[in-house]
Amino acid sequence: MPVEVTTWYLEMLAPAQLRPKLSDRPDLEIRHAKVPCPEFSRFLYTSVGGQWYWCDRLAWSRDRWLTYLNRPQVETWVAYISGTPAGYIELEAHPQGDIEITCFGLLPQFIGQGIGGHLLTVGVQRAWGRGTSRVWVHTCSLDGPFAYKNYESRGFTRYDTKVACKDLPDKPPGPWPNSNFHPQP
Repeated sequence: MPVEVTTWYLEMLAPAQLRPKLSDRPDLEIRHAKVPCPEFSRFLYTSVGGQWYWCDRLAWSRDRWLTYLNRPQVETWVAYISGTPAGYIELEAHPQGDIEITCFGLLPQFIGQGIGGHLLTVGVQRAWGRGTSRVWVHTCSLDGPFAYKNYESRGFTRYDTKVACKDLPDKPPGPWPNSNFHPQP
């Protein structure tokens, strides 16, 4: 089905722009997934993005996932609540020296608990720690209802907006093929 999608491009040009939001939850831990693991990354991608029409990587083979992940430019940071994956942020360094947040979000059952602000803060701090001059991200009208506000609240500013018609399935793909599981927060 054709759908009009608005995409917002946001950036941060200096570390001082970051407005941190850190949680004091003792059960929250952010860990760097240092070993490229296509199965785990695909799990995160589909579990976080399945209800928001994240479809771009669904057709990727295991080899394509491994090739993508097995580069020094890509880092995956995972939020855990009491040992359970709750969300992730994926950073990719580009040749011109900036770092893009390529994926960011929470599994449905962890939305609305203050974890997203913490995870985004840690991810942006890590991006600045890599010596970049710019951190950027894009989000769209299909993403979670809190995504844009979280980016803006952390200090990102919009530098571009694009509207395009996308052909989408009748419903989001969910966390696995042929699933009827489409939770809404």
